[in-house]
Amino acid sequence: MQKKNKSKFSLIKVIGICLILILLSGVGVMAVTTKVNTVKIELSNGYEMTVLTSKTNVKEILDDNNIILESNERVTPNIDEEISSNKTIKISDKSKQEIEVAKVSESGIEMTLDSLLEAYTTITEKIVEIEETIPYETITKDVSEGSSSTQNKVLQQGVEGKKKVTYKIKYQNDIEIEKNKISEEIVQEPVNKIIQVKSKTTSSRSSSKTRGTNTEDTASSTTSSSTVKIYKVTAYCHCSKCCGSYANGYTSSGTKASAGRTVAAPSNLPFGTKLNINGKTYVVEDRGGAIKGNRIDVYVGSHSEALAWGVRYLPVEVIN
Repeated sequence: MQKKNKSKFSLIKVIGICLILILLSGVGVMAVTTKVNTVKIELSNGYEMTVLTSKTNVKEILDDNNIILESNERVTPNIDEEISSNKTIKISDKSKQEIEVAKVSESGIEMTLDSLLEAYTTITEKIVEIEETIPYETITKDVSEGSSSTQNKVLQQGVEGKKKVTYKIKYQNDIEIEKNKISEEIVQEPVNKIIQVKSKTTSSRSSSKTRGTNTEDTASSTTSSSTVKIYKVTAYCHCSKCCGSYANGYTSSGTKASAGRTVAAPSNLPFGTKLNINGKTYVVEDRGGAIKGNRIDVYVGSHSEALAWGVRYLPVEVIN
C-alpha cells in the first residue's frame, strides 16, 4: 500500500514539473515576440531624449516617461495617435506656431509646403577675378623761385595702373547679394602725373586822367591780384559713405550739389567764392569736418568717381 502511494506521489510530482516547464517556455516565447522600439522625444525647450518602449501610442509613451503636456503645448503626432515611421514625438509651443501662421496670413500668402519648396531659390557662390584700374596721383612741383620765364606745364603724363582682384560673390536669382574681396595682385603700377607750377601775381596798370577824354573812357585806378596755391584735392559724392547722416544731396549753403561746380572748402573761403582748379571753375558751396587748411573736396556724381579721383595735389587759384 505504501509502495502504491509513493508511486502515485511521484507521478503527480512529474506532472507538476512538466506544467511549470510549459508555463515558463510560454512566458519566454511571449518575451521574445514583444517588439521594443527606440523613440526620440523632442521637448519644446529644445531638449531631446531617446527612450526604449514596447508601446506605440503617443499618450502611453509620454505617460511611461512622466511627460505631461502644458496647456500651451502641442504634440506631433497627436496625443491619441500611433508613432510615425520616423519614431519621433515632437512637443512644440502653440503660441510660436500661431504667430508664424499669423504672419503668413497677414501677407496674404497661402502656399503649401511643396509649393514653398518649389519657390525657394538656392544661393550660389562664385569666385570671380576682375581687372580693375589703379588711379594715378598728381604731384606738383613748385618752381616759383626759379626763372621768371618758367611756365606751368605737365612734366610727366599720368598713367593708370592695373590690378587683378579676386572676389567671392553670392548670387540669388542671378542677382548679386554679397561680395567679399579674397585677394588682389598688382599687374601694372600707376605712373604719377607731375605738373610744374609757378605761383604768379598779376596787377593792372593805373591810368591817369588825360585832357580831352570823357570820364566814361577813363579807367579808374584799380589793383587786382590772384594767388595760386597748392591744395590737397579730394572728391566726394552724396552717398552715406562720403557724407554720413547728411547724405541728402544738399550743401551747407543750401544749394543742390552739382558735379563740375560744387566744392567743399575751408571757412576762410566764403560761400560763392569761385576757384580755378586745374583749369576748371568751381564754386565754394559746401563745408566738411575734415576740410581744413589747404584741403578742398570736389563734388562728383558717384562714389566710384570719388574713389577714382583719389588724392591729388593741384594748383588752386581764387578768382574772386
